[in-house]
Amino acid sequence: MGTQQRERRRRRHRHRVQSRDESLTSTHKAKKGNPLRVKRSRYSGPNLPEDIWCHIHSLLPMRDSARIASVSHTFLRSWRHHPNLIFTKETLGLKRIACEEGDISRAFTSEVDQILKKHSGTGVKTLELDIFGCRYLKSYHLNAWLQIAVTPGIESLTLELPLKYEEGYNFPCSLLFGANGNSIQHLHLTHCALHPTVGIGCLRSLTKLYLNKVHITGEELRYLLSNSFSLEQFELSYCSEIICLEIPCLERLSCLTVSHTTRLQMIESKAPNLSAFVFDGDLLQLSLGQSSQVKKLSMDCTNESNFLCYAITNLPYIVPEVETMYLSSIGEKVNTPMAAAKFLHLKYLEVYLDADLSIGYDYLSLVSFLDASPVLETFLFGVDQSDMIFDSVFADASHMRQMPEHKHDSLKNVTILGFFSAKSMIELTCHILENSTSLECITLDMVLDRDDKDHFGRCSVNPTLKIGQCPSLTDEMILEAHNALMAIEIYFMGKVPSAVKLDIRGLCCHCHKFHESLGFAA
Repeated sequence: MGTQQRERRRRRHRHRVQSRDESLTSTHKAKKGNPLRVKRSRYSGPNLPEDIWCHIHSLLPMRDSARIASVSHTFLRSWRHHPNLIFTKETLGLKRIACEEGDISRAFTSEVDQILKKHSGTGVKTLELDIFGCRYLKSYHLNAWLQIAVTPGIESLTLELPLKYEEGYNFPCSLLFGANGNSIQHLHLTHCALHPTVGIGCLRSLTKLYLNKVHITGEELRYLLSNSFSLEQFELSYCSEIICLEIPCLERLSCLTVSHTTRLQMIESKAPNLSAFVFDGDLLQLSLGQSSQVKKLSMDCTNESNFLCYAITNLPYIVPEVETMYLSSIGEKVNTPMAAAKFLHLKYLEVYLDADLSIGYDYLSLVSFLDASPVLETFLFGVDQSDMIFDSVFADASHMRQMPEHKHDSLKNVTILGFFSAKSMIELTCHILENSTSLECITLDMVLDRDDKDHFGRCSVNPTLKIGQCPSLTDEMILEAHNALMAIEIYFMGKVPSAVKLDIRGLCCHCHKFHESLGFAA
């Protein structure tokens, strides 16, 4: 290579280096002077249609989608069409702010205001406003936010307001009934007033409705339900103005939950395909249709001291097809009678009794439920032992009653929570062991813990639990638990059929130290 050619190559190389350095220097100066003057570079990723980017962003949490909006104009447009607007103190990052409640309310209002005013107002699928902890929010902000977000195409609307709004904020029904509300599938309202009227139109897509502490009359609710032809699940709680709950002939309604509606006196359902009914409150007049298809029933009646008597006398006629049943009584003053009718399809039964029992309540009378359920496979019975007065088996073990004429051929699994040494409790357990020909397992737990009925979660045997997470017990309850263990030793050990598993659950040796002073082993 000649000298002149080599010199030309050196000059070309120096020129390229100089040009590159000048470009970097000018860019550095621009950034140092005013970074906003730097032109936003075009995103170099895949060239996808805008609706695809919108879908991708819809899969991200709202805060993450907001952050990446600054990357490019495409992402910014996607953010302004974000379909899932979930506004809580957590999603807005306000939970970690250590300030007064009024400051949080102002910060919440400012954040939501900025986001919604910049939103395009189209493409919203989900709007969730959890303002439960922001008492200083103004009603006109709520109305403005709802006007922006509740547009045609919205599918889920959740509004949870502070208690002070329960009577003072009237939810704008005009947003629901019309083009904007035709697509709503899920509606969840808390602490507000809702007053639909005749001729309001229909919520043709609504499948789930949840009203909690909402001011609405029985007649207004009937208007609302009558225009919700697709409704599948309905939950009503703490709605104190309703006296009579009438459920029209909604063919798709399958699940009804009613709780703590204090003035309610009657529930009448004409929904032909209702399969699950949950009730918690004062006993009332109940009609679930002449040909009720309810398969799952849960009832906790707080004002009826003899609820089990009511249940075994009336429920076979009200829910003749029931397969799973949960019953909870505040206390029984009389023994459970034998049933005139049967639960012909009942396979799973849970019964809970609180401590308000008459002295000498006969637990053996619960055999009537077993007799009334010829295909029953699982029976769970729980007793609250607080302040309980009973006849101990150690006081009088003579004349232990037997009922050999009552056989339970389908019963496989029995669990007794809060097992103790009452004579009639021992008699009930002996009866089950002797007359259940298909029995596979019987569990006797000295502690009543409804949350732990399926898993033995005492911290003394479960390494995932910390010491102190077991239920707290009084000294009397701990002493009675050891009496129950002695009763099991005397009456059941060596007498349980070989094909039956006896599972005994005692106290936690870490949490209940009282047994050590009595000389009991853990």
